[in-house]
Amino acid sequence: MNEEPLEEWARRRDERRARSKGKLRAVPLTKGPHCGAHVEPEAPRVIQEWDGTQWVTVGLVGDLAAAKALLHPPQPVEEKPAEWERPALGKGRHRKPTSAEQRDQ
Repeated sequence: MNEEPLEEWARRRDERRARSKGKLRAVPLTKGPHCGAHVEPEAPRVIQEWDGTQWVTVGLVGDLAAAKALLHPPQPVEEKPAEWERPALGKGRHRKPTSAEQRDQ
């Protein structure tokens, strides 16, 4: 078995923890186990943020829709660059291009 040094493992763990800091989750304020986000969509939710070691409460929202809007904000729409004006293609078959020699005659 090939074991990695403790220093490398600790470095990877610290990088993983640093990446996960700031992640948010919504926990419903209901009795019983919280099995899924879709259960009781009208119940208020607590918004929690991961600080690297524990979940810290940062806010409260009224229902599932508000929690989704907070956790997954709409991404800005990127404007596509204007395309060049292409000539419209006609319907049916297109003519075979003529060579320069035939056009000169």
